[in-house]
Amino acid sequence: MKGIEPEMLATWDHRFLWHPFTQMAEWLSEPPLIIERGEGVYLYDAHGNRYLDGVASLWCNVHGHRHPVLDAALHEQANRVAHSTMLGLSNVPAIVLAKELVQRTPASLTRVFYSDSGATAVEIALKIAAQYWQLVGEPQRTEFVSLTEAYHGDTIGAMSVGYSEMFHRFHKPLLFPCHKLDPPHVFRWYRGLSAEAALDAALSEARSFFRQHGAHLAAMIVEPLMQGAAGMWKHDVAYLRGLRDLTREHGVLLICDEVATGFGRTGQLFAVEHAGLEPDMMCLGKGISGGYLPLAATLVREEIFAAFLGPYDAFRAFFHGHTYTGNPLACAVGIASLEVFERERVLDNVRVRARQLEERLEKEFAPLAHVGDVRQWGLMAGIELVANRSSRAPYPAGERVGHKVILAARRRGVVLRPLGNVIVLMPPLCITEEQLDELCQVTWESIREVTENKTSTRS
Repeated sequence: MKGIEPEMLATWDHRFLWHPFTQMAEWLSEPPLIIERGEGVYLYDAHGNRYLDGVASLWCNVHGHRHPVLDAALHEQANRVAHSTMLGLSNVPAIVLAKELVQRTPASLTRVFYSDSGATAVEIALKIAAQYWQLVGEPQRTEFVSLTEAYHGDTIGAMSVGYSEMFHRFHKPLLFPCHKLDPPHVFRWYRGLSAEAALDAALSEARSFFRQHGAHLAAMIVEPLMQGAAGMWKHDVAYLRGLRDLTREHGVLLICDEVATGFGRTGQLFAVEHAGLEPDMMCLGKGISGGYLPLAATLVREEIFAAFLGPYDAFRAFFHGHTYTGNPLACAVGIASLEVFERERVLDNVRVRARQLEERLEKEFAPLAHVGDVRQWGLMAGIELVANRSSRAPYPAGERVGHKVILAARRRGVVLRPLGNVIVLMPPLCITEEQLDELCQVTWESIREVTENKTSTRS
């Protein structure tokens, strides 16, 4: 919007908006950072100041802001039709994108159900799983299992399988019960086991659980290789393979939530490729449209889809949908994004930049006095800040250490978003060597400034 002064925008923001995951009393006490435009990996505020987008606009921007190929696809589709319902109709971009997704995801996945966010993609997977077992004559399979500290979104079903005490405690009476398994990091970080012993302990616990509960489980849902919003907790490929073996052995559906890890973030197009794993369902979101428009998808095996087929009056259909399901604008940009992955060899850049990031994290961040742990898969990383390194004692929440770090980074021209006291680095996948150095340098300086109470510069 042109012609509106930044000061007026700030006034209107404080007067009319309610921001997500934000303590508004704190927000209203500070001037808001108002983004006006973007270009490549950079964002520009209403005053013209430039910031490196260090979290890819909440993990969804893939190819940078204002990518010409994605812009062109959006404009071309807008000249045709912006939206048409998929209830009783279809549209060209939704059809083409579904074909492209099926061709790129594991071979087990053959059908695409669209929605508009990661949480809705998860809701759909849970509802499909529950109905599937009813349709195939195993009505006792009504239970779900997920991982401790999992996060799968903020709708009711997604909260149930991804419960966070801090986020969701006020809604606990609304949620359905869900079993939890401790992943390896719980044994390593909280119980002091080695990485190898932690993996063995986690798989042993999982085997025992499935022997006891397997016959009543509808599905297990996991974030493959990296639990994102829980604090960037990394899993070994062997753990994911072990869970797949257990679900297969006990006839349980495996849902892989690739909302955060999908579309190149880990160095493969999808994280399950690292494990050579074929899930029964996969949830996609965030990067599916390159970070341009709300879009999500739930992919399922053909035999699951087939269970819903029958005469109209049998009412076996999946009675679920959204107004903007398969939105043509979003799907058109999604098609263009997949083309850019191939044309610009995006995954090659991710792998090179991931090695660069790994070296910087290991050499410069891990030794810092108040860094308790560093976790990384591809271009997603978490730097855990602690009050005491030897005991791993956390900073009190009221000290807002993570928030102070992002403010220090902002003064240096980088936008970050922490998870509590975990500093997240998750830039657009198109980031260059020099830009990644800038991101790391600013983050390093900001952590030192806050945790060591000094303004620091790397020699």
